[in-house]
Amino acid sequence: MSTEPRINDRIRVPEVRLVGPSGEQVGIVPLAKALELAQEYDLDLVEVAATARPPVCKLMDYGKFKYESAMKAREARKNQAHTVIKEMKLRPKIDPHDYDTKKGHVVRFLKQGDKVKITIMFRGREQSRPELGFRLLQRLADDVQELGFVESSPKQDGRNMIMVLGPHKKKTEAMAEAREAAAARKAERQGRTATAEAPEADEVDEVDEVDEVVETSEVVETSEVEQSADAQAPAE
Repeated sequence: MSTEPRINDRIRVPEVRLVGPSGEQVGIVPLAKALELAQEYDLDLVEVAATARPPVCKLMDYGKFKYESAMKAREARKNQAHTVIKEMKLRPKIDPHDYDTKKGHVVRFLKQGDKVKITIMFRGREQSRPELGFRLLQRLADDVQELGFVESSPKQDGRNMIMVLGPHKKKTEAMAEAREAAAARKAERQGRTATAEAPEADEVDEVDEVDEVVETSEVVETSEVEQSADAQAPAE
């Protein structure tokens, strides 16, 4: 079933409550009169409230209306933030190098505004030493406290111990900062390009000696597609 409103000849009612192009109330008029006014203004008659009695119709440029609506929806989707929960798995006796690597992933996720589920995996006799996992989770929470907080305290779940970290920064704020950083990098690259293409001092002197100089410049914009990979080190 189509969700688009009925327009012009597709409207099948004897009379409508008409709204003018600037939002002014024209009143209840016969459908033929409303269509005549639409032709006079070179606009469309669009049914905006089909369930009203009589239906409400407005004079507008329907093509322009659809385009603006699509742009607004696109902008809303662009700024929409989805809650994402990343997961990082560690062993109770993880070595310092692996710990630093996985902590780096947690830092990156929190900076992006994502939640992180930390899972400590116990094997064999390690299950009798849950305090090892608890201390490791507490250490990680302290190391990233500037970026995130403990949203769900460590708790035992079978052979695993789980803790959830939440970001201090909202997802929308992280997205906005990422766009600003990308724009700043692009402007910096363009500035370096302009500097590299600037004429040397000797060349400028030579130009001054010419009676008439026609200057042309061409700016080449480069676009960068930045992809963020949620790289995750393999579980031990």
